[in-house]
Order: sequence, then C-alpha cells, then structure tokens
Amino acid sequence: MIAVSEFIRDLLAETHDLESFLNALTHLSANTLGNGDEPALCGITLRRHKRAGTVASNSALAQELDELQYDFGEGPCLSACIEHRTVHIPDVERAGRWPEYIEAIKATGVRSMLAVPFTLETEDTAAINLYSMHRDAFDERVVEQVEEYAHQASALLNLAVRMARHRDNEENLRLALESRTTIDLAVGIIMGQNKCSQERAVQILKSASSSRNIKVRHVAEAVIASTTNQPVDTHFEN
Repeated sequence: MIAVSEFIRDLLAETHDLESFLNALTHLSANTLGNGDEPALCGITLRRHKRAGTVASNSALAQELDELQYDFGEGPCLSACIEHRTVHIPDVERAGRWPEYIEAIKATGVRSMLAVPFTLETEDTAAINLYSMHRDAFDERVVEQVEEYAHQASALLNLAVRMARHRDNEENLRLALESRTTIDLAVGIIMGQNKCSQERAVQILKSASSSRNIKVRHVAEAVIASTTNQPVDTHFEN
C-alpha cells in the first residue's frame, strides 16, 4: 500500500475548513482502498455525545448507507466507534448480527462492509466505513491496509480538528468584537438622542430587542442605520 501521510498532509494544506478536508479525505480513501479499479463506497462517521452522523462521503449512496445504520441504531460503523475495533462483514448473508439492519442493507445491494475506527484525542469517536456490492471484497490484506491507513490518517485528522477549532475561536472572537462595537455605537446614539445615561440607553436597547423579538445587535444596527448610511467597521490595533 502506498504511504498516504504525504497525500493527506497536502489535502490539509490545500483545504481551508474541516468539512472540505474530510470530503477530500473520503474521495482519497475510496480510490486508495477500493477493490481493483472500482472505488469503494466510503463515508466517515463522527459520533459525538452518543449521536452519530456522516461528516463526509464520496457519494450520495455512501451517505445513504451510513444513514441507514443511524436509522437502526446499529451496524458496523457504530460498533467500530463504540467498541473502538475493526468490524468486518465479508458477506452480509453470514453477518450473524443486527438482523433487521442486515435485511435492510441487503436490499440496497451491499454484500460486504468494513469499518475501522480512527484514534481521536477527544471523547468523540470516528470511523471510516467501506461498502461493496461484492462478497468478500475486503480480504485480510485489504483489512490490514485500511487499519494502517486509519492509523496514518488519525494524526492528521486530529490536527485538522484542532485547526478547525482554532479558526472557529478566531471567527467567534471577531464576531463578538464586531457585535460589541455595533452595540456600543448604538448606545452612544441613544444617549445623545434621549439625553440619558449609558445604563438607561442599554435598557432601551434591550427593551426594543425584547419587544421586537430580535437580537440586540440587530436593533443596534437599525439604530445606527437611522443616523448614517456608512457601514460600521471594527478596527484592530496591532
């Protein structure tokens, strides 16, 4: 199997958000881990607070197959996440587990499945899910390859998560500062218009927000808009 770390590092460098990275990762996974010339159906499941969802997939069908497991609350990818171990179903006819789910998955044409967990640094769990319309599509060699792939990908997946959190924190801080600037300007306008104290101006702003059932920032924006057509800018000192 080719080493995937360099490819995944390139993906991480080229994509600018976690969703884009994960979607690119599933397409790389599908082509790298497919059976011969046929790409695998691939999805990545993330389980947080006991709720699972597909955060990326290489096709609409792969997404639907993942969601079928969530509907039944059982299946290989959920077991891989919960038990943190590889779950391999060479032939759905001989699965021996999850009878209702297996009947439903057979109706889709899927004949073999493989789910391998990632190792995350948080309490969240994740797994890569592979589906094939052929029996015994994932032999012992392929299973070992996927496990090694998941091991290599885990370190960079954790890095992607940390980068996403950092970007989110920066964006939240920026939005908070912009909101603070808007509200402070509106309070100053209200103080001038009503010849009142800052405390009274804040009360007026909050009262308008409550009575109109809209956010304080939006009320503040309306106050500013009533006095000027110029947009409000937040300036950051270096």
